[in-house]
Amino acid sequence: MATTTPACANEFIEDELQRRLAKVEEGFGAQALGFTGPLVFGVDDLMRSVVEGLVRREGYKRRLVIVLTTAGGYIEVVQRIVETIRHHYDHVTFVVPNYAYSAGTVFAMSGNDIYMDYYSRLGPIDPQIQKESGAAVPALGYLAKWEALLQKAKDGTLTMVEAQLMIQGFDQGELYLYEQARELSVAMLKDWLVKYKFAEWHETEHARRKVTSKLRTSRAEAIARILNDTERWHSHGHGISREVLERDVQLRIEDLDADSNALHASAVKAYYSLADDFITKMGKQGMIHTTGALMFL
Repeated sequence: MATTTPACANEFIEDELQRRLAKVEEGFGAQALGFTGPLVFGVDDLMRSVVEGLVRREGYKRRLVIVLTTAGGYIEVVQRIVETIRHHYDHVTFVVPNYAYSAGTVFAMSGNDIYMDYYSRLGPIDPQIQKESGAAVPALGYLAKWEALLQKAKDGTLTMVEAQLMIQGFDQGELYLYEQARELSVAMLKDWLVKYKFAEWHETEHARRKVTSKLRTSRAEAIARILNDTERWHSHGHGISREVLERDVQLRIEDLDADSNALHASAVKAYYSLADDFITKMGKQGMIHTTGALMFL
């Protein structure tokens, strides 16, 4: 009886992943890129290599669909990736089959369209900062604690322990970095929403008012501040559903479960389930994948 070696099994899975990603390309009428994993330093270089490989492929078109799953990472990495993608593509669609948190949410906001189903989640914008030790920390948690202590100092309710914490527990240079990370994430999200997601927004949905550049900017600012509000969302890993994004954040998200998107949903879910299993099987953090290249993280 014939047996299948691990190498042959992996080749079979890779071939099947190629086939399934090709179905995503066919469904969306765009080149496709699958990304699963952390948005950490070095990933931007890998993404540049993969994107430039896509551009050199026969049949290159200036439309890209990204199947995105990430717990987040560094906002500077996202910035470089988006600038690389937008150098080559005019229209970018994000599909979130599971989750895209923190910096991953900012990444998704650079798209012209975002597709989610009832299970998908985006998250609050809480940029990560890399400390000298190499550890990554969520910036907004530190800032929220510092600002709460400042308020208690103004109110005259600061305890001796808290006063000591303010003196010894917070590095002013690090706090400045956290503030800059927060403002950079807000600025990028505003810029990308106005430039890409709101590019075809010409009329308000209910009042049928003409949408001006001022309205686009103010709406983008409001969305950025809501997603940046740690008190509202409580947790760095808080998942925000498509329903909440549309109802409370007032951000249009395409429904992957809609009848009209059935073929999209089928292709994406078939691809994502196999990709997720393969990453786990290989013991890797993630994967960057096109129909011409596969890189593990």
